[in-house]
Amino acid sequence: MTIIEKIIAAHSNQKAVKPGDIVDVDIDTRAARDFGGANVVKNLLDNGLTIADPKKTIFTFDCNPGGSDQKYAANQHYCRQYARENGIRVYDVDAGIGTHLSIDNGLTWPGSTFVSTDSHANIMGAICAFGQGMGDQDIAAAWAKGAVWFKVPASVKINLTGKRPVGVTAKDIVLNLLSIFGANKLLGYSVEIYGEETEKFTLADRITIASMGTEMGAIIILFPTSPSLLQELKQITGKDYPAVMADADASYEKTFDIDMSKFVTMVAKPGHPHDDTSIESVRNQKIDSGFIGSCTNGRIEDLRAAAAVLRGRKVAPGVVLKIVPATDVIWTQAMDEGLIQTFKEAGVMVSNAGCAGCAAGQVGQNGPGEVTISTGNRNFEGKQGKGFVYLASPDVVAASAVAGFITTPDQIPAQPTLFHATGNRDKLHVTRDKKMEAVKPTVVEGKVWIIPKDDIDTDMIFHNRYLTITDIKEMGQYTFDNLKGFETFAKNAHPGDIVLTQKNFGAGSSRQQAVDCFLSLGVSCILAESYGAIYERNAINAAMPILTYKPEVIAGAEIVDGDHVRIDFVSGVLTNLRTSKSVQLEKFYDAQLAIYKNGGLL
Repeated sequence: MTIIEKIIAAHSNQKAVKPGDIVDVDIDTRAARDFGGANVVKNLLDNGLTIADPKKTIFTFDCNPGGSDQKYAANQHYCRQYARENGIRVYDVDAGIGTHLSIDNGLTWPGSTFVSTDSHANIMGAICAFGQGMGDQDIAAAWAKGAVWFKVPASVKINLTGKRPVGVTAKDIVLNLLSIFGANKLLGYSVEIYGEETEKFTLADRITIASMGTEMGAIIILFPTSPSLLQELKQITGKDYPAVMADADASYEKTFDIDMSKFVTMVAKPGHPHDDTSIESVRNQKIDSGFIGSCTNGRIEDLRAAAAVLRGRKVAPGVVLKIVPATDVIWTQAMDEGLIQTFKEAGVMVSNAGCAGCAAGQVGQNGPGEVTISTGNRNFEGKQGKGFVYLASPDVVAASAVAGFITTPDQIPAQPTLFHATGNRDKLHVTRDKKMEAVKPTVVEGKVWIIPKDDIDTDMIFHNRYLTITDIKEMGQYTFDNLKGFETFAKNAHPGDIVLTQKNFGAGSSRQQAVDCFLSLGVSCILAESYGAIYERNAINAAMPILTYKPEVIAGAEIVDGDHVRIDFVSGVLTNLRTSKSVQLEKFYDAQLAIYKNGGLL
């Protein structure tokens, strides 16, 4: 078996599993964040469910550790009260990013399983563990039952050959991989990475690469354990862990050999993490701000790399550089090593540990038109504010902040580039409706909205500025208001309408609202070539009908925008009522149909 198959088999009382099998997976650590945590609790209470094992259950408040948003503060307090009553441990606003805390405190270990409302929970692949981001219904089920259903993914092997070039960081490696695979070529796969050089990767290196597996559409990026990794984990946790690796005769659906010696320093251009380019193509791009942190680059090694560039230098006038360590332990270590002093002397704003701008709940946001260079994992339009975000490594971000423009540490000018006037100026109470229908229809008819786009992410579907909304009735009005060309969708859509789109629909965040907004509008079905892995689960668990299709098949129905179609979920047959032509879609599989008929997972 592959790594993912071995871990799932070991946690589902199976001797072996294969791709496509659907099993209940026991979860070793079950987490909820301040984002989504209140909905998890509400789901439990609404359905009369209790906690299966409080010792395996945790809250992590990392999205808005400052509590600067009133609704976040209310939700955090709501979760604290529930935790007190049920003996659940809370890693509160002073602790840091939940996934990092889980690794560093030994709550997750090689071969273990972990779920969270964090869409980057698959960061656990860095230590060869199974981690998944899931929506609030999934997490509620995990808390109540100790297990969640999961479809075993097919596995892909990537062999990184050649030597790692000098100066190429882990962030550069993952951006090079994103430039090769894009946002959907690895969609739905468990990816294993091998190579002589990968054996030398530090835990921080592995975390950076594994963290951005979500941006590739992968279920997870797994690194087999190495002696150096196991030793590093022992130094951090004080615990000895066994080696975890695939069987020698494991079967992979695809294998890629990639020459790492050709990798170069990269940046991702604003809008998409996979829109990557050599730094030479954007060198000298003037910036307004920089950000170093997030679950991707908030380790002590990342802070040391930034400090090495900033030591004895100043952030350029008019440029703001914000640094946020991943955990409070890392923050304290940075203080003990003098890194915080270096940052302050350079004119950096240092904040308490947490997710920061990536989660829209702390420092790191930018304003309209602002150009930011960031170590975050996402730069979707509107994700980190109203401006434009480039993604890069910590040393490039630090060098750019000193220069005033995008550059590398070896080409920082003696004098920074300054801004010049242009004459231009550019501004806890959770409710969740019960399902209204006792019987869910398995055949629907409706008008088709054709949205011919790949990689429509959750920020385009339901923007993060609305994440504090927990009442489904309020969600529909914001559907697609961050998707260019479809900003008026919610005003013009009618109950029963059907959305027809392309690859990787729902990429990005684990937010349940990106599904619930369609339920709010009464959309009867979504058709796509493929879905983001977390989004697919969220839709199925919420009884939101989704189906997949092959482009060459659906072309036979000759559908145009506004046509009315009939769809049978059980048979998978779609009929264009205008042309009377029928085609075969991928029908509901048994688990999906059972959850749908039940009105949802819970």
